[in-house]
Parts: sequence; C-alpha cells; structure tokens
Amino acid sequence: MPFTPLGDALNKKVSSHSPLKKQVEASQAVDAAVTIFQELFPADLARHANPLFLKNRTLTVSCTSSVMAQEIRLRQAEIVEKINEKLGKPEVDRIRYLA
Repeated sequence: MPFTPLGDALNKKVSSHSPLKKQVEASQAVDAAVTIFQELFPADLARHANPLFLKNRTLTVSCTSSVMAQEIRLRQAEIVEKINEKLGKPEVDRIRYLA
C-alpha cells in the first residue's frame, strides 16, 4: 500500500466542506486582520487591537484603548474591504469590537 504524503492528506481533508475548513478560513481572516491593522494604524495604536475570532462573518476584536475602538468604528468599511481583498473572497461583513 503506497503512502500518501502528509501535505496531500491535509489538503484533501481541509479542501472538503468540513468544520476544519471553516476553522482554517476563520484563522486566516484573523491573521489578515492583524496585518491590516498594522498597515493602517501607527504601531503604538495598532497594538491596542487584538482580533479574536470570526463567527457568522463578523470579526470580533478586543480593544484595550477606546481610541482604537473608535478608529475601528470609523474605518470599519475600509478595514473589512482590505481584509476581504487580502483573503481573495468576502469572508468578513462587519467588525464587532470590545472596548
């Protein structure tokens, strides 16, 4: 019996419509949000935003600064657009922030 390379087995498992695929996509959205926050905001402000998770196309972000929460609220459409652009598909519809 021939062995299947681990990478091929993982790709096959993730590419099927499974909960694992959704978790991977959610993780990619969180990673993209971290990058976008670092690109859009100065470093001292971006460190106050911590993207937590994606659920029902809503990205939840924890903010340790009310200033950062306000910036996210004001620039939500731009942030969502850039995250979706980075992902190559519309995964995020809105941002929920916890201040």
